[in-house]
Amino acid sequence: MPGVSGGARPRPTLNVAQLAPLYSAQALATGATTVSTVLASLIMSSLHFDTLVGLPSTLISTSAALSAGAFGALMLRRGRRTGLSAAFTLGAFGAGVGFVGARFALVPVFLIGACLMGAAQGGYQQARYAAAESVPDDRRGAALGALMLMSVLGSFLMTGASRPIEALGVALGSTPEVAGWLVGGALLGAAALLIRLWRPVVTPAATHGATPGAVPAAVPPTLPAPTTPAPTTAAPAKLTVRGAFGIPGVRSTALALASAQGLMVTLMSLTPLRAHHMGMDHGAVAALISGHILGMFGFGWLTGPLIDRLGLRFGYVSGALLLAAAALSAPLSGAAWLAVSMFLLGLGWNLAFVAGSKSLTRFPAAQGVTDGLGYVAAGVGTALGGVIIARAGFPTLAGACAVLALLPLISAWRVRIT
Repeated sequence: MPGVSGGARPRPTLNVAQLAPLYSAQALATGATTVSTVLASLIMSSLHFDTLVGLPSTLISTSAALSAGAFGALMLRRGRRTGLSAAFTLGAFGAGVGFVGARFALVPVFLIGACLMGAAQGGYQQARYAAAESVPDDRRGAALGALMLMSVLGSFLMTGASRPIEALGVALGSTPEVAGWLVGGALLGAAALLIRLWRPVVTPAATHGATPGAVPAAVPPTLPAPTTPAPTTAAPAKLTVRGAFGIPGVRSTALALASAQGLMVTLMSLTPLRAHHMGMDHGAVAALISGHILGMFGFGWLTGPLIDRLGLRFGYVSGALLLAAAALSAPLSGAAWLAVSMFLLGLGWNLAFVAGSKSLTRFPAAQGVTDGLGYVAAGVGTALGGVIIARAGFPTLAGACAVLALLPLISAWRVRIT
């Protein structure tokens, strides 16, 4: 088992007060993300472009996929705080541009704002790695779970502010959907200020590059650091993206994260269509989405510590099995099965996502590219999923997703020590 130099860097300690600015900024950003993704299609419809209602979401996902690698590289060179601050600032600017475009019915300007918001998401969604780096390795799952719980609070923040947003829309002589983009810009601006108060414990380049899932051995501080580190412990600061993905276990970890993200977004996006075909009304569909969000983020307080205690393999295996169960239960008749499916879909994603993110914390060079792959998987999944439903029906799509849901098991097999 590879060792770690005792003088490489101090072991981080768990400091809730130190993480508060980071968690608060991410909560605000999640609220802004809710605005950009949920209200964009309604804005396009209000501008009488019903045939293009899905275009803003497509542009957001595409821009996030293209920017994730660039933001990952920026954070590797200049640090997490600089990269996250740039992402939040870009998002605030993009939301402002989108607001102007929507307010004055300038569709191209609104779509440019959507692209900028998407590009910002590719950066600030990597805040989870900053949280994980700020705590000891055996607490990283808990740190990631807590960050997900803050995401729920961010979503509730925007939901609870619906009445003030409606009043703001009236005051601006516009609609609540348009005013929501202005509020989203304000939230991201506040996040950009908050993140400047956060003091990282370590830089991404200082994280240890052990094989994913391996438990690093402690080296007594009295012993000299090894002059020639093992190949599997090359410092991430010296690794290129290709070098990081050449380390055993990194590619399988990226596969687990990307496949879980792609499957979750595909079924989350297309299950409401099945609900509509089953005759469910808007309120019932909203309840399905609420149950899904609860599964995604509401149990981070439990899943994170469980992964810390039981190991990465537990996260991958349980996540894969729950994702498969979600896909298999989605085609069953009855609204209750759809509710079960959406909840399991969120919880399965949570487990695979926390395990993969914890493992990939040691490899900053691979983080941005992996996030980009997740966005690509989501885009391809939703595009192909619509075609499959039109030609072969929803059960065929669900069956294909159930098979693909087992891909995180490859990561479970690759974990050497849990």
